[in-house]
Amino acid sequence: MMRRNLYPALQALAAAFLFGASAPVSKLLLRDIEPTLLAGFLYLGSGVGLLLFRIIRKSTNGAGETEAKLARADIPWLAAAILSGGVAAPIILLFSLRSTPAATASLLLNFECAATTLIAAILFKESISRRAWVAILCITFAGVLLSTDFSGAWGFSFSALGILIACLFWGMDNNFTRNISAKDPLMIVTVKGFVAGLVSLGSGFLLGNPLPRFDAVLGAMLLGCMSYGLSIVLFIHAMRGLGAGRTSALFGTAPIAGIVLSVILFRETPDAAFLAALPVMIIGAIFLVTEQHDHLHRHDAIVHEHRHVHDDEHHDGHHPNPDDLSFSHAHAHVHDAVEHDHQHMPDTHHRHQHAAESKTEA
Repeated sequence: MMRRNLYPALQALAAAFLFGASAPVSKLLLRDIEPTLLAGFLYLGSGVGLLLFRIIRKSTNGAGETEAKLARADIPWLAAAILSGGVAAPIILLFSLRSTPAATASLLLNFECAATTLIAAILFKESISRRAWVAILCITFAGVLLSTDFSGAWGFSFSALGILIACLFWGMDNNFTRNISAKDPLMIVTVKGFVAGLVSLGSGFLLGNPLPRFDAVLGAMLLGCMSYGLSIVLFIHAMRGLGAGRTSALFGTAPIAGIVLSVILFRETPDAAFLAALPVMIIGAIFLVTEQHDHLHRHDAIVHEHRHVHDDEHHDGHHPNPDDLSFSHAHAHVHDAVEHDHQHMPDTHHRHQHAAESKTEA
């Protein structure tokens, strides 16, 4: 179980590192680019970068498709993900970054994992263990601590609160994307990048934002390609194996990259609230890493399409081409109804209910 989860866990950690670097670098770019335009260039950069990668890969790889294509039924989920995570979240974040220290913003972005897990559990009925709920409480407490303004009368910092709201929108985005995570991640992120980028750019120009310098635009698009493009692709791959809640918990390590870059770029000195919140968030993220989940569960018969190999307990049936059994590929396939007991996470094949089932958590 630990070995099976290692690869998606490493993908989630790599996604976290790339995204964590975005807050301090974006704060640097805000000196030259208005927030709405910057959000547009970040997402447009992710779309352009991944489109070029798809073209290069297709021209150099003669193999067939290894990922399932988006279908008409996937469009509502993709549209909802674009509006929440591609348009609303980055614009709110970038406006809030103007008056929030970059290191604090990087740590506040950790609230995204709590928001994702809460939405996954409440709205999408994803199984969340006691460990996960403890992690949510830790991260939420740290977020409240960081968003409280202790300089004068008691109250919340509106800029910090804005970052928490952006995380809530990204939590919605993550759960919408989870429902189509079995489909081609490159296509999902490419479409999201172009649509969200053009909408934000159009909004910025309608608001009268001036066109920034070419070098600033190029820097924003390069950052978007890595922190909003490649990062999201890795995140989607990780969700296939771990589910939305647990992937987001590992994504909680993102502030580490942001904090290091904040110290280097802005020479920021963390305040007391930051130092108090950091270990609480680390404890919350670590709590899920060693989680195990095991119980008798039933799979109903289903026909679906996603990337897979025929070497596990869910893909050992008939295949139209026996020579392809050892390679990753995508095709519509049938899962017969089965009931069995093994360790698992809420991956593509384990998004079942747990209300009347016994389970083991360690």
